[in-house]
Amino acid sequence: MGLLSVILAAIAGFAFGAAWYMTLAKPWVVVAGIDVDESGKPVNDGPLPYILSFFAMILVAGMMRHTFAMAGVDTFAKGLVAGLGVGLFFISPWIMINNAYGNRPFKLTLIDGGYATFGCAIIGAVLGLF
Repeated sequence: MGLLSVILAAIAGFAFGAAWYMTLAKPWVVVAGIDVDESGKPVNDGPLPYILSFFAMILVAGMMRHTFAMAGVDTFAKGLVAGLGVGLFFISPWIMINNAYGNRPFKLTLIDGGYATFGCAIIGAVLGLF
């Protein structure tokens, strides 16, 4: 059941990311400095970013599951809160550090950090169900 819960949590986090970035696509493209085509859509070199993103979701969900098991996080509510904490207090600050040293706009930190925060909350909630 452990592997299945990690895969389901990763899918949930990835799906949330798709919705998050579709909703915030225009401001994200601007603040991230993404090259766009004539229609305003990001220029993409193929599926590699999506493959890497899903692989990263599996890594995050796997490590969160391990940590939750050791800490006794075993309900939906505990998983939601613990996941929120992981995103808000571990991942988002790291994003902020990377963006600050790269002189990136703070709005990029808010967009990407928001995804990390709420995406980890969703991953945690799913893990708490299993």
